[in-house]
Amino acid sequence: RVLLPRYFEDLLTHFQKFDPSDSGVLFKTYGYTAVLNLCLFIWSILVHFCFYYVQRIGMRLRVAMCHMIYCKTLRLSNSAIGKTTTGQIVNMMSNDVNRFDRVMIRLHILWIGPLNAITAIILLWMEIGISSLAGMALLIIFMLLQSFSGKLFSSLRSKSAAFTDTRLRTMNEVITGIRTIKMYAWEKLFAELITRLRRKEISKILRRSYLDGMNLIFFDTASKLILFITFTTYVLLGNTITVNQVFLAITLYQVVQFTGILLFPTAIENIAETVASVRRIKVWGQATDLRCLGSGSQVLHKGTDFVGPVFYTLLRSKQLRTPTLQGLSFTVRPGELLAVVGPVGAGKSSLLSAVLAELPPSQGQVSVHGRIVYVSQQPWVFSGTVRSNILFGKKYEEERYEKVIKACALEKDLQFLENGDLTVVGDRGTTLSRGQKARVSLARALYQNADIYLLDDPLSAVDAEVSRHLFKQCICQGLHEKITILVTHQWQYLKDASQILVLEKGEMVQKGTYAELLKSGIDFASLLKKENEEAEPSPVPESPTMRTQTSSESSVQSQQSSTPLLKDAAAEDQDTENIQHTLSEARRLEGKVGFKTYKNYFRAGAHWSVIIFLILVNIAAQVAYILQDWWLLNWANEQHTLNITAHEKGNITEMIDLDWYLGIFSGLTASSLLFGVTRSLLALYILVNSSQTLHNKMLKSILRVPVLFFDRNPAGKSDTSF
Repeated sequence: RVLLPRYFEDLLTHFQKFDPSDSGVLFKTYGYTAVLNLCLFIWSILVHFCFYYVQRIGMRLRVAMCHMIYCKTLRLSNSAIGKTTTGQIVNMMSNDVNRFDRVMIRLHILWIGPLNAITAIILLWMEIGISSLAGMALLIIFMLLQSFSGKLFSSLRSKSAAFTDTRLRTMNEVITGIRTIKMYAWEKLFAELITRLRRKEISKILRRSYLDGMNLIFFDTASKLILFITFTTYVLLGNTITVNQVFLAITLYQVVQFTGILLFPTAIENIAETVASVRRIKVWGQATDLRCLGSGSQVLHKGTDFVGPVFYTLLRSKQLRTPTLQGLSFTVRPGELLAVVGPVGAGKSSLLSAVLAELPPSQGQVSVHGRIVYVSQQPWVFSGTVRSNILFGKKYEEERYEKVIKACALEKDLQFLENGDLTVVGDRGTTLSRGQKARVSLARALYQNADIYLLDDPLSAVDAEVSRHLFKQCICQGLHEKITILVTHQWQYLKDASQILVLEKGEMVQKGTYAELLKSGIDFASLLKKENEEAEPSPVPESPTMRTQTSSESSVQSQQSSTPLLKDAAAEDQDTENIQHTLSEARRLEGKVGFKTYKNYFRAGAHWSVIIFLILVNIAAQVAYILQDWWLLNWANEQHTLNITAHEKGNITEMIDLDWYLGIFSGLTASSLLFGVTRSLLALYILVNSSQTLHNKMLKSILRVPVLFFDRNPAGKSDTSF
């Protein structure tokens, strides 16, 4: 690409010395043209192949980072989840990972740009001598300034990303609690809060935009300034310019302008952004992982399925050193049902979290063999059909599926749904009651056919009749061969349990069968008098640090936490129904974007008079750029004409009015610089202002829509819009 201007110069010289009487000139011209076309063809093929492969590598990096963030999210401990916000993850998945696409395309410019500049210096030195160093010195200054701006850009990127995380987290909380906000008429207060956060974010974005504007100014004006400095120095040293020199200099500086002034700073910016994104992802990725909760933990998948022996002490607070659970010891084997009872706040849910390895122990060991399924205290469904919620990635088996539906008392519910088990539920589908969600969660767990079932009070969400059905058909019969740990407040089912573990204030009060506990004189009615209260919160320790006094053999992986059923989903993808069933396809505008869209976008940034002024400045800048090149060529042609005239008259070379031509050349260069700076800064200001205006309008609109909008649209969709 850099050598092509030199070839063009030779071709131009050939046409200048064209002799019609020479019969070989025609074939020589054809040869020049063929070589030129061949070079351009080879160059275009190589460039497209290069961009194709580096872009594919960038896409693979982006997908790999998305996969890593997703897997890490599933492995986070409870303490790490408490420190992670939805906005932070959304920002990483929507902004940070996209940097890898762009950085791979621009990465090679870091060595191509300087190489092009060095080659251009050599060619210009051969053509115009020492005068070329003046222009190249200015080029080096521009590149150094852009390198400095790249470092500053990285700092501003990190600061703006922090403000973006805060704003997205707040926006997520607003969308999640929109019913409460509307109930108390707090829309205006929260709108002002988010607007203040957006204003802080915009202040950093505006600084970044000014840096972008500076780079655009360098790109627009650098070649003109370099050309001006080079030829001004050249003529002031007493030389005369020629058309060949002007053509070679313009084409070489255009190549250097494209790679060294446009792509080189863009590459630096992209690398700076990518480094900032990598640091953010790295800091987040260093959060406590479930696998790291035991220095000697092992993952065991083979052998007899059982839970135990368990000797456990779990710390609630590093400062208070107050144990959440202590003095626990039990063993559960296949076919046994362990019922965990106790008043609210006794630590029942914390016990299940400890078995899942989601809470770090201070002392003791937990041995868990087999695949775990966990049914949380708060039932949930995802956006999809009832069937896909139950299958959860497993292959559909009709006989087994019907048994699960019957065991979980979902037959009548499915009859009332419009499309039966193919009815769409979740964020934008049919809204299910808490009891229906609890039964769907139980059906999902039962269909997985795991080894160990941890049930966190699933019967409290249903009425007494359904509760008896679920306990008999689902827990006692459906899970009779499994290890089952049931947290419950309903003492009437304790007599069917193989073992009963009584907790109070995090300590094991009693353990044994129903008959043994009755003989011991324990009063179940008094112990469970708060059975209708809401389930207790599970304390999360602030410090993931633990001391293991005995060798830990925890087989609970991150997959076996709040979403353990994903463990086998990958192996059955080919036979799996698409669980991410689209509820209502979002309308997409394809093809030509209407003028109204552009009009609204620019109109949001500034008044029509400002936009018209920007258009006029753009036209003036382009005219100034063209006139500068035209004037330089006109200067060279006039000098060439004078040289021919003087040669014919036998006189020495005549000089044109240098002050006149140099003055016009200086004026056109100054105009190019002025118009270039004005249009770049004004355009970026309008775009940032447009972003702020559209954000405020969207925020105002989403706070004014009825609650029905949030029932029909997922919260994630609204989050990503901001």
